Order: sequence, then structure tokens, then C-alpha cells
Amino acid sequence: MQKKIVVMIFIFALGITRSTSLLHAQTINEADTELCETVKYALINSLREPIDKAINEIYKNDPNAPSDLTWASYDTEMLKIKQLYGVGGEYEITFKITPYYHAHITYGEDIIVVSTDGKVIDYTHVKTYPKEPIEK
Repeated sequence: MQKKIVVMIFIFALGITRSTSLLHAQTINEADTELCETVKYALINSLREPIDKAINEIYKNDPNAPSDLTWASYDTEMLKIKQLYGVGGEYEITFKITPYYHAHITYGEDIIVVSTDGKVIDYTHVKTYPKEPIEK
């Protein structure tokens, strides 16, 4: 009887040890950047749709704006993160975007504020660069 109790206690202790080790999991980063940079780019890319929407609004009345105007997450600056409703709630993120055309010819600078639920909060056009002629 005592052997059974000792075996049961051993199995129980082994089970507790195994289950508590799972509580200390580490993030696996399978990217070419440090974890903080990887999370930043993942966040920026997850908000691509509202940022695209804001850029379209900013340049829709610009007759000189290139038709292939785009932007890159690696060239985007995160200026501010505003927590709205406590930890884990909604956030507003302010980005500095530099739209470009063709082989990364910068066309402008814009400040775009989006919420983490994918809504455009505000945008401001800061600067337009002269459009460069493209040689063929």
C-alpha cells in the first residue's frame, strides 16, 4: 500500500512539474529582426488597409500624384501609441508615412493616425516632393 502511495505522489509531483514548465513559454521569433522590430512591422502591416485608405484620401485631388503611389512598412515611423481604455484595450497609433513611386522615389510625407481596430482617426499631409521625370 505504501509503495502505491509513493508511486502516486511521484506521478503527481512529476505532473505538477511538467505543467508549471509550460507556464514559462518563450516567444519564438522566426524573422530577420529582433523581436521588438518584428512586432513593430507586424503591427504596421496589420494596419495596411486603413493606411492605404488615408493615403488615397490625401492624394486623390493631387493631379501630379503618380498612379503607382505606395509605401513600405520598413520605411514607416511609429511616432506615438496612445492607450485609450486601459491595458489590452483600444490604441491609437500615429505613423509617419513616406509614399513613393517606381523605384522608391519619395513623393510625400504624411502623418496618419489609425486605431488598432482598423479605423482611420486622422491624417495630415506634411510635404509633397517634386515629381521626378522617369527615364526609359
